[in-house]
Amino acid sequence: MTKEYGVGIIGCGNISAAYFRLIPLYNNLKVVACGDINMAAAKARGEEFGVEAQAIDALLANPAVDVIVNLTIPEAHYPVSKNALEAGKHVYSEKPFVLTIEQGEDLREIADAKGLRVGSAPDTYLGGSHQFVRHLIDAGRVGKIMSGTAHVLGPGMEMWHPNPDFFFQPGGGPILDMGPYYVNNLVNLIGPVKRVVALANKAKEERIISNGPRSGEKVPVIVMTNVHAILEFASGAQISLLASWDVWANRHQNMELYGTDGAIFVPDPNFFGGKVEVAGTDKEVHEVEVWDHPLTAKNYQFDWGMQANYRGIGLSDMMAAVETGRDYRCSLDRSLHTIDVLTSILRSAEEGRAIDIATTCTQPAALGIEEARALLR
Repeated sequence: MTKEYGVGIIGCGNISAAYFRLIPLYNNLKVVACGDINMAAAKARGEEFGVEAQAIDALLANPAVDVIVNLTIPEAHYPVSKNALEAGKHVYSEKPFVLTIEQGEDLREIADAKGLRVGSAPDTYLGGSHQFVRHLIDAGRVGKIMSGTAHVLGPGMEMWHPNPDFFFQPGGGPILDMGPYYVNNLVNLIGPVKRVVALANKAKEERIISNGPRSGEKVPVIVMTNVHAILEFASGAQISLLASWDVWANRHQNMELYGTDGAIFVPDPNFFGGKVEVAGTDKEVHEVEVWDHPLTAKNYQFDWGMQANYRGIGLSDMMAAVETGRDYRCSLDRSLHTIDVLTSILRSAEEGRAIDIATTCTQPAALGIEEARALLR
């Protein structure tokens, strides 16, 4: 019989609703409590989803809570995760789970001493479409990947988020906010990064909120919002990454990977599903039917329509690994490597030189059809 772990959610803001709705998909997880520095927000979410709302100290002391899901703002991720580990809880954090390598190593030391696990979103690369791309690459469908492009482009988060301030503060910006989706997926597909070089700027010194009760308020922009980077991978591949919140329109594919025998067009790493296209040496691009993976089913209603959404699969995989002692896919090692890559991109732009990546990691194990199905109720 599968062991069920009690989940405590800290941070009851905008993103928390998806976790409350989706964690019940997994057979080894149950949300038992929630908390927030704003108790009113915790009580509102608790009433909405039938979960006990607690003060954070009480939640951390709750014996029914085995693992904390940390959904606080980026600057709070490290101290909240540290407190959770010191309270004897496993931790799974929203990205970026820390803002420096030193913070990540500190969490590792505490976790190792207490026999606990630390994991981090994003887990979108475990979606069926991205795992199908991994399957095609591993099978040699387009030869060895040697180059490619990745684009995450838009006009800014103030367009839709009611409290977008943190997006433009340290820990935010398109690189640290959206970059984890892209770098995690690239590590999944072709392995760790060896070196980066980048340029960066910003188009505006302040943004105007255009959504919700604060509409019309100005938000100062502290971080760079337009970043061009080149990533050199240990495999020899070189991928250009453009991440910007200063773009009103574009015609770029989210991700394209070019192999010695063809090219593969990867769906948006921000989502679990999407169309996969391939070209061979004939140069003809055609859509390929994605396999019958359980994490491709459209199960979640967004404003723009139904999409596959399985946030929490990384958490479920981590807790399943607690039982067996195996590696888990959204591990501290891989998450810290992603942070190293992203912060090195920003450092490269600031210092005007290429930066060697200090950390490394292995590719995560592929998440096949049966393995994914085994985690679902």
